Amino acid sequence: MRQVIQYQKTGELSIEELPTPTLQAGGVLVQNYFSLVSAGTERSSVETAQASLLGKAKKRPDLVKQVKDNIRREGLLATWHKVKVRMDNYAQLGYSSAGIVLESSVPEFTPGDRVACAGQGYASHAEVVFVPKNLVARIPDSVDFDEAAFTTLGAIALQGIRQADVRMGENVAVIGLGLVGLLAIQLLKANGCRVIGLDISDAHFDRALKLGCDVCFFSSHASLPMIESFTRGYGADAVLITAASKSSQPVELAIEMARKRAAVVVVGSVAMNIPRFPFYQKEIQFRISCSYGPGRYDSDYEESGHDYPVGYVRWTENRNMQAVLDLLAMRKLDVKSLITHRFKINDALQAYDLITGKIKEPYLGLLIQYPSTVQNAVTKLRVAEPATGKKLKIGFIGAGNFAQSSLLPPLKECDVILKNVMTASPVHAKSVAQKFGFEFCAGTTDEVLTDIDVLFIATRHDSHAEYVKDGLRAGCHVFVEKPLAVKPYDLNDIYDVYTKAAAPLGQRLFVGFNRRYAKPFADIKSFLADVREPLIITYRVNAGFIPKDHWTQQPDQGGRIIGECCHFFDCMAFLTDSKPVSVYAESITSDNTQVTDADNVSVVVKFANGSVGTLIYVANGENMLAKEYCEISGGGKSAVLHNFSRVAFYANRKKREKKYSGDKGHADEVKAFIRTLQGAGEKIIPFDSLVDTTLLTFKTIESLKLKKPMSVTL
Repeated sequence: MRQVIQYQKTGELSIEELPTPTLQAGGVLVQNYFSLVSAGTERSSVETAQASLLGKAKKRPDLVKQVKDNIRREGLLATWHKVKVRMDNYAQLGYSSAGIVLESSVPEFTPGDRVACAGQGYASHAEVVFVPKNLVARIPDSVDFDEAAFTTLGAIALQGIRQADVRMGENVAVIGLGLVGLLAIQLLKANGCRVIGLDISDAHFDRALKLGCDVCFFSSHASLPMIESFTRGYGADAVLITAASKSSQPVELAIEMARKRAAVVVVGSVAMNIPRFPFYQKEIQFRISCSYGPGRYDSDYEESGHDYPVGYVRWTENRNMQAVLDLLAMRKLDVKSLITHRFKINDALQAYDLITGKIKEPYLGLLIQYPSTVQNAVTKLRVAEPATGKKLKIGFIGAGNFAQSSLLPPLKECDVILKNVMTASPVHAKSVAQKFGFEFCAGTTDEVLTDIDVLFIATRHDSHAEYVKDGLRAGCHVFVEKPLAVKPYDLNDIYDVYTKAAAPLGQRLFVGFNRRYAKPFADIKSFLADVREPLIITYRVNAGFIPKDHWTQQPDQGGRIIGECCHFFDCMAFLTDSKPVSVYAESITSDNTQVTDADNVSVVVKFANGSVGTLIYVANGENMLAKEYCEISGGGKSAVLHNFSRVAFYANRKKREKKYSGDKGHADEVKAFIRTLQGAGEKIIPFDSLVDTTLLTFKTIESLKLKKPMSVTL
């Protein structure tokens, strides 16, 4: 399929053939007929990407702060690698489209339904898109696809009006007469309001008046006497700011034209250096309108499909979309007159030449049009010449920032053929294929598994087990990022598939427990090699706070004990050379609703050889504290690891320190796995140990729930 994408490092725009997205749980696959270019938002995105590194930093100070915080936690080099990975990618553009449902995984929609779609990363400028159900609304029969493509922007305008809480007959000013402003004018007129339109240019005054605006003025202090006269001396009952400006002038003007105790609602992107005295003097109600309504940026609502009860939240983003479509059907909202340009998908870059000023021509509503019949979408994209020779052929599923920074670089250095790659987003698959030299972008699991020897899996946690089973059944060796599984029954299934079918054929399974491959732990292991007594291990992890709405905290993802504590349990197994036999865990009990108690836990593990490991895993610590500290003692020796940067070795009343790079073993684990498959004799983690570590995480959670020690048995 064809899609408009942008390379984030240079800002270059292109139209590319990409794999067609596949249907996922909780949504629909849609053949787009039209998508709307949001000039303000997309111009800003394009200009930011095209800016220099310094320019990008100036435009996004929020991201600069994230970088600084990451440097404190992980160091300059690791942070720089992360930044490079994020920039060396392609981005999707667009967030408002309309088309036909091709496939559905939810009962609310069936193939053939005409739908409007919303959401950045979902309703993109592409021939086919996957969209979660709460970002999809059915189009009334009397509404055309080109009209329905305006639904998302209409919902943005409508949510701003709801935030203003205006009543019939009230005077409402709209500052900024772009697309959203002109939609807001019509919605306000449908609500029985008297509407004042303001803009720094008179280019859209005539159009605004035809759409129902009562008067139009220049957005300046000189217009205040005319606004006062129009409102009979009262001032505006509400002001909607739909303009985009780096200045606070729209906000200052809004306060001046507003009556006492009026509402000022910011819908557009403007500076908000609010002068206190006029704000205070009038008791202005200053409000921010969040996109297209309640549910926006809530992953439970948008991604998981959990709706808000209508009795408590009457107007969600989806119900706002439905309301806009209803108004289009009733002809209370005219968007056809706002359309100034239509571009076929192959000519879509001309739309960006318009909004960035390369083409000097007036514009307003810019539509991208797609073929009205479903095309046989391209599911594979050749991005490199196929390699030759008898080398291991690699398939890769899921390639986010972690995989690109920690797994793929060392894999590329190995003597292998990078064959197929598949990610949740076709755009992302292209980025990875081009960056690392994969021969094909794949659209389905079957395509990834075609003609490969080794499958790498770096997807979200809940999908690991199924992909592992798919890979093993296809006759592949499998490398899966931790965790191996998030449910006990999945672990049982993997055990059966591996022991009964894969292992007898010589297939190998590896889980990304990288820390045992880090040089500090390898040296500690050698240092303790002559110890014949049980070890005492204390591993403290300052993991950092993760909010409850983060994807890793979702119930189906297993949480942080399964998703991260497995690393530290594996280190204990590595150092003790022993099997875990029992576990007891206690967590904090907090009345803070933002805190996940199980993210702050102390776990004691007993091993078969008598060793004891204690994991102290905290999410409530100070970020400045180094993440990992591990102390190991036994047989008159001790070793203390300080966040992979140095280790202190204690023996015979002497102390020796050694410094390290901070590397946590990701490259070495990948290379060890590949060397093993190539017959180089490298040792990898035994299958039974992978099972034991995964089982230990399940038993840790069980111990927390039952408040008692648990035996670690499958």
